Amino acid sequence: MSSTNTKPAPVCNPDTIGESATPDRIQGMRDACRVAAAVLDRMVSAVKPGVTTYDLDRLGKACMDELGAESACFGYPGQKNLFPAYTCISINEEVVHGIGSLDKVIQDGDVVSLDVVTRYKGYIGDNARTVIAGQGDEATQRLLKVSEEALMLGIEQARPGNRVGDISYAIQHWVEKHGFNVIREYVGHGVGLEMHEHPQIPNYGKRRTGPVIVSGMTLAIEPMVLMGDRNVRLLPDGWTVVSRDGKPAAHFEHTVLVTNKGAEVLTTVN
Repeated sequence: MSSTNTKPAPVCNPDTIGESATPDRIQGMRDACRVAAAVLDRMVSAVKPGVTTYDLDRLGKACMDELGAESACFGYPGQKNLFPAYTCISINEEVVHGIGSLDKVIQDGDVVSLDVVTRYKGYIGDNARTVIAGQGDEATQRLLKVSEEALMLGIEQARPGNRVGDISYAIQHWVEKHGFNVIREYVGHGVGLEMHEHPQIPNYGKRRTGPVIVSGMTLAIEPMVLMGDRNVRLLPDGWTVVSRDGKPAAHFEHTVLVTNKGAEVLTTVN
């Protein structure tokens, strides 16, 4: 679940991150992220024409219950109201924070973004993936491919001694090189005992700028990519962010652990 850069996220002291990244805490994050990845995987496998986004959200809730986890999204405070669903499900021009509904029936060719954030034994796992229901056209397939590649390039920059701007630049450069755009209003973030922690991780920026990355950080890196221009707007529900031009968007996210050898992706089902 993305963070907005218009209000500050909770901040931990970056000078103590390495000290607080004990083996027990790291294992707690690994376990929580595996749970989040398992829930997301189950939801992705259920995406097909005819399914409602409400059905998908309830499936996510059932999977969390089965695995002993809870949604970190449900009841999350927003500017107007509390988030009313267990997962974020966004379709086509919806970029992030879509709310599952019986009125939203997935059609062949729809772009479906699934964002799952779970709390498991006190720790947060956060991940997202975008898929196409059915085949989809070539342009949409390319949007998803470039967005996922941008995520992996950003993850490669999450290593000690680099700065957040190195992640941001890698994502923005790859996305714009291929003719797409990243949004500016919502960003990735640190994650651990809370969903949104220091530092914020924009998907745009300059190399060698921003907070220094240190070993022991756990980061949610999440490109949010638009097929059209980068302008977005918030729907009256107070949550759903859509592209202003109505063109589709993609959203990919992993939680990673920064180690002395580089970034370890935690949100995997293996």
